[in-house]
Amino acid sequence: MAEHNLAELAERTLERHGDHESLFFEGEWHKSARLHERARRLAQGLRDAGVEPGDRVVVLMANCPEVGIAYNALWRAGAVVTPAIFLLPPPELRHIVDDAEARVVIATPEFADTAREAAPGARVISTEEFAELESGGEAPIVERADDDLAALMYTGGTTGRAKGVMLSHENLWLCGKVAEDTGHVEGIVRSLTSLPLSHAFGLLVTCVGLHATEPSRHVLMRWFDPERWLELAQEHRTQIVAVVPSMLHLLLAQPLEDYDLSELRYVASGAAPLAPDVVHELSRRLPNAELREGYGLTETSALVSTTRPGHGRAGSVGQPVPGMEVRILDDEDVEVPIGEVGEICCRSALVMRGYWRAPEQTEETMRGGWLHTGDLGRVDEDGYLYVVDRKKDLIIRGGFNVFPRDVEEALLEHSAVEGAAVVGRPDPKCGEEVVAFVALREALEPAELVAWARTRIGGYKYPREVHVVPALPLTPIGKVDRKALRARLHEKVGA
Repeated sequence: MAEHNLAELAERTLERHGDHESLFFEGEWHKSARLHERARRLAQGLRDAGVEPGDRVVVLMANCPEVGIAYNALWRAGAVVTPAIFLLPPPELRHIVDDAEARVVIATPEFADTAREAAPGARVISTEEFAELESGGEAPIVERADDDLAALMYTGGTTGRAKGVMLSHENLWLCGKVAEDTGHVEGIVRSLTSLPLSHAFGLLVTCVGLHATEPSRHVLMRWFDPERWLELAQEHRTQIVAVVPSMLHLLLAQPLEDYDLSELRYVASGAAPLAPDVVHELSRRLPNAELREGYGLTETSALVSTTRPGHGRAGSVGQPVPGMEVRILDDEDVEVPIGEVGEICCRSALVMRGYWRAPEQTEETMRGGWLHTGDLGRVDEDGYLYVVDRKKDLIIRGGFNVFPRDVEEALLEHSAVEGAAVVGRPDPKCGEEVVAFVALREALEPAELVAWARTRIGGYKYPREVHVVPALPLTPIGKVDRKALRARLHEKVGA
């Protein structure tokens, strides 16, 4: 058996920890041995249903225990997990199914019809069929090499057509190992998860769990609801949680002080850097909880850097994980001095094998042997990484670089601004113009906000246009959807 086979790792984890209550979902505890037995049986059922080693199987599921069971079963059968986040519209799901040449889609009941619409040529297996599929024997583990695919993750849908990222058994085995080694604190064994498991985050969580040094108890939510989240965190004395910035905004709008969160020690945040006002408010209202920001991409098995417990630094997403080399390069792929901004580039065994059937795109992204992330950042003298912005989101106004995040953070300092997002608009005079979209807590005229921003950041940075929206559009994982905002600008110009 290959050293990094994920199904074999799951077996060893169960042997190491024994049977215990490991997963709480919608009022019921699930024991680890039973979950693993179900995966063994489902693997045989999927093989009987025609799933072959190397087949890509799309997983379109809301959070539930069956997501982890399906992942384990597919790896046991030698198949390739192809997660599709459940909020995808049918055309985007159809693209994933067609591009991956998936013959099987596994779906929770509420998304089965969507799957059938998007994938008329594939067999759609609802989790309602799992009982029948699990009724036979237990499947042995199919041999897979370390560099065989374990997952095909689709990414990039907010900036263009989603592309498949090829992640091997070794990629995911190592990402779980280094995440556990750098982040685990002895005795921190009670977690709460509401982020979608049918995503790179879900694979990371799964693989970290397979390397757990202590038996853990996880509370899983079908999807995020801030009030229910707080109730569960209190009820289960949660010690560690994973969030994205949009979730923190919603949680901070709740009466946190009405809940007993005294055992919450760590808040891990990813997907996008947090604004300073959010960091300050979180530390003020949850003084016992330590914020740990991290950074990763689907192309790096969701992990580049992490904040070690007790080693946070304001504005940073931590230091690169063991084995991850990070360089900050200019447009000529020359390394810039410490403290200067350039493109974040990575080299590691965590980095993808490439883009699915896109050799030219792979070669461009991996030029010189370094993964070019498309993110702009800097490192300090201690190796802490700071993410500044997306390279594609950089606005060049009159020859000057404007980082949207700088403008957004300034706008968020206004008491009336609930949320802010900044994009560039083509301009015949300046090349690009700075345009802001804001969601407000209280009424405010756009002209007033423009004038206020001019006094705060002035010069070439302040937005010349401000558009008030009821809420900022978000991607399925909680990032601001700048593609949608640019489309709105395009519509306004064309109107």
